[in-house]
Amino acid sequence: VLIVEDIIDTGLTMRELYHQLSLKKPFTLDICTLLYKKVNCKVDLNIKYACKEIEDKFVIGYGLDYDNLGRNYDSIYSLIEDDVSVWNEKN
Repeated sequence: VLIVEDIIDTGLTMRELYHQLSLKKPFTLDICTLLYKKVNCKVDLNIKYACKEIEDKFVIGYGLDYDNLGRNYDSIYSLIEDDVSVWNEKN
């Protein structure tokens, strides 16, 4: 089984999912994520595949959204905290 995730932040949800799936005793169980905020991760995860480790920034685009906005962008962008309210007004 390969768990494919868009982003791992604290890792708490992934830890629970991993635990629940491990109870089914799969032959293999691995984690794959597009983005990994290692600095935020609160639990030890054995992530086999991580496309990119990122800083603790809020990201949008390529399926990731902010209040349902930005999900369909064809690239990933980080939001600047001071510009979030301006960005909301424009969109």
